Amino acid sequence: QVQLVESGGGLVQSGGSLRLSCSASGRTSSTAAMAWFRQAPGKEREFVSAITRSSSTYLADSVKGRFSISRDNAKNTVYLQMNNLKPEDTAVYYCAAAKWYGTFRSMSTYDDWGQGTQVTVSS
Repeated sequence: QVQLVESGGGLVQSGGSLRLSCSASGRTSSTAAMAWFRQAPGKEREFVSAITRSSSTYLADSVKGRFSISRDNAKNTVYLQMNNLKPEDTAVYYCAAAKWYGTFRSMSTYDDWGQGTQVTVSS
């Protein structure tokens, strides 16, 4: 099992930036991929971005050109850099870890989840 702790959320004005961090502990060597999902009030949780063990990256169309994902293997940490934030980016952001390669945009691929961090973008 992998334990995940997110940090870096907060309140920011439209057009601003935030960097989220996801610190992993436990059986991190068996992690095939890590991802960020988000859930806005009254909406389903949706895929934002993923990065594989080989550092291939995936982004949702809604955040391409604004968000980027990276990892620091030495620190067992994955980052989500969010630029040009919009009010529609307001959500709780969750970090997730997958043991096996699969459909990275699907929640069912992921075995472990963090508690989430709130991101609020004011207009």
